[in-house]
Amino acid sequence: MTAVLVVATLSLKGGVGKTTVALGLAGAALQHDVRTLVVDLDPQANSTIALDPEPTSATVADVLDEPRRSVLHRAIARSGWGDGLDVLVGAEQTERHNHPDPGPRQLDQLRRALHRLVHPDGLLGDHTADGADDPYRLVIIDCPPSLGQLTRSALAAAHRAVLVTDPTMFAVSGVQRAFDAVQTERQRGNPDLQPLGVLINRVRPRNTEHEFRISELRELFGPLVLTGVLPDRSAIQQAQGACMPIQRWDTPGAREASAVFTLLLGRVLRSDRRRDPDEDQDDAAVVAPPATR
Repeated sequence: MTAVLVVATLSLKGGVGKTTVALGLAGAALQHDVRTLVVDLDPQANSTIALDPEPTSATVADVLDEPRRSVLHRAIARSGWGDGLDVLVGAEQTERHNHPDPGPRQLDQLRRALHRLVHPDGLLGDHTADGADDPYRLVIIDCPPSLGQLTRSALAAAHRAVLVTDPTMFAVSGVQRAFDAVQTERQRGNPDLQPLGVLINRVRPRNTEHEFRISELRELFGPLVLTGVLPDRSAIQQAQGACMPIQRWDTPGAREASAVFTLLLGRVLRSDRRRDPDEDQDDAAVVAPPATR
């Protein structure tokens, strides 16, 4: 049996596509039969809207108020994208938990909530939205674009962090602050947390400014910058507007983005050495692309 992996998608600069990455990773997990729970911590609740879940009688705001199993069960719904992908739904009311200077108990609420879903054998998923017994293998936390209680709570609960940015003049400082936040949380009380990598979004080919910023990021952060970059394609926004995973949007731009998310999922799964001791296999071996129809 495998253990759950909790991954936070993080950005301390708004408008860079953090939610796009969370949704793309969730779509890749669904495509490759990796049972997944998306936790929408952003008060804008854009992930929840795009994932089109069934109605719930509670939200993540209620869970943070009272992280009991019964509240969790009422706040988790099956995604409209298909079986195997559930949502701990977000809401505007989550903002009341985004204190700028939270105490230790406030920061621990999300971790405690996720712990309530743990099987006796240590696996998340004793209750899933459709009543299945299969555990979640992956939990994706979509964080708000600020370093308040919500983002810090996600880092306190996560094992890995994907740092999302775009190739603009503010990218370097934004990534540096996000990286520092991860390192601070590691020292504060979550030594399992590691930065998975920096994913650059909204890249335009043959754009001199973008090429310069990407080179700058790679010079500063080295191998932490992921090789695959997300292109600036309208198909991504179109798929989100249709409440569909990018993996089902049949255009060249969508296929290009989908390939990046498949590689990211492979890196996510390969990063968990507790579950996969074979450190020599590459990302493509972990998640094989779907068969061509």
